[in-house]
Amino acid sequence: MLRTIIPQWNEDGALPPVDPFQPASVLRSPYLVSLKDVVLRFSTSRERRSILRGLLRYRLALHEAGCICGFQWIDGSFAEHVERLEDRCPNDVDVVTFLAAPCEREDDIDPVLFDQAYLKKTFQVDGYYVESGLSFDELVQWTAYWYGLWSHRRSQEWKGFLQIDLDAEEDAEALELLNYAEERGE
Repeated sequence: MLRTIIPQWNEDGALPPVDPFQPASVLRSPYLVSLKDVVLRFSTSRERRSILRGLLRYRLALHEAGCICGFQWIDGSFAEHVERLEDRCPNDVDVVTFLAAPCEREDDIDPVLFDQAYLKKTFQVDGYYVESGLSFDELVQWTAYWYGLWSHRRSQEWKGFLQIDLDAEEDAEALELLNYAEERGE
């Protein structure tokens, strides 16, 4: 699939679910973007940088457990202009990790990596996962569930969200970009 840029927030403070000028285009939510672009776009405040640092630490924990194949959907107030919408900073980032293959060291994985309360407390990640060993029907059902849940606000307005690769290839550079943003105090 073709990587794209992160679109600007619409007038509702959300990522648009589709390109309003090309609504049938394949460039739509979930937007396939780079981890570096996520850091560049969303490292706009101390609170957002803290959340991004937590996301990178969460990804490192998954990588160290051998979970390297798949992708993650990024959503929640973190992907919205919540500062303007609700006059507050985001508290965490919502992440669903789709594991495309069993983790390399699956038997050694600490179960807390899949414990939502632990992830929120430790990494500022409201984290969920969809395992690769599901039947085709179950995989489609879970994907439809998450897409349906995340493509709308509670108020029923459509919104978009992001997809990043689980591969660790960009993580070190993303961390450098985050450190640079912190040094600059952006």
